[in-house]
Amino acid sequence: MSTSHHKRALLIAGPTASGKSTLALENAVGLNGVIINADALQVYSALRILSARPTPEDEARAPHRLYGHVGAEQAYSVASWLAQARREMEAAWEQGRLPIVTGGTGLYFRALELGLAPVPEIPEAVRSHWRSFAGDLHAELSARDAAMAAKLLPTDRQRLCRALEVVDATGRSLLDWQRDGQDQAPLARVTVERIFIDVPREDLYARAEARFDVMLAAGALDEARAMAHLDPMLPAMKAIGLPELGAHLRGEMTLEEATVRAKTATRNFIKRQLTWWRSQMGHWR
Repeated sequence: MSTSHHKRALLIAGPTASGKSTLALENAVGLNGVIINADALQVYSALRILSARPTPEDEARAPHRLYGHVGAEQAYSVASWLAQARREMEAAWEQGRLPIVTGGTGLYFRALELGLAPVPEIPEAVRSHWRSFAGDLHAELSARDAAMAAKLLPTDRQRLCRALEVVDATGRSLLDWQRDGQDQAPLARVTVERIFIDVPREDLYARAEARFDVMLAAGALDEARAMAHLDPMLPAMKAIGLPELGAHLRGEMTLEEATVRAKTATRNFIKRQLTWWRSQMGHWR
């Protein structure tokens, strides 16, 4: 991949423990690249160990951006990440470097490519009306926005409600707003190479379980202890292994039990990641 083009980007994605960070670092060293994080948990400063952030040694080999820059008490959003990732990509291009975006959060990559629909704030009365509506949402949407209704399942109440509240409040289809977002997406008119690291599921499970043992040895329990005072509903508190270690610290289970449950949670998370990627990102190689 040439680095001489002004607007090029390399995207490297994959499930947890697939080796994407290693591949990103190899490419960054070889291609004068800047690694931009696209993992929703690696943004948190308090989660270096449990989120498997790059080591200080790796960070010294190539520039790393958007890692550990958010406090765990904050509720970081896709919109916040997208704005910051856009700035980091533009800075890389200005420096003649290749932006290499890597991580496992599919919604971040989707936002890079498709943008975020710039829908105005929906009035609460409109939102409440549709979310409490007891009738046939799909039929209601078909009458107001047939094109959007054709894209949604009659059973998908959450997305049907969203489409109805948007067309009701703005007079425009959610499809129109989505097209506006895509025109403004950071990767619009950028030459992009996309790599998804596909590792056999059983190998991923084995790698992830071995990595959790390494995390424990590296101080994951101390990391969990330092976050014990935070609201458990915060996004940072959803890190795989953190709820289980927290339960152990509260005396609700042994460390061995917490480890087994954390490894089970990791396997379930990998399943969800693979299902999402295979349904949403079929254009990746």
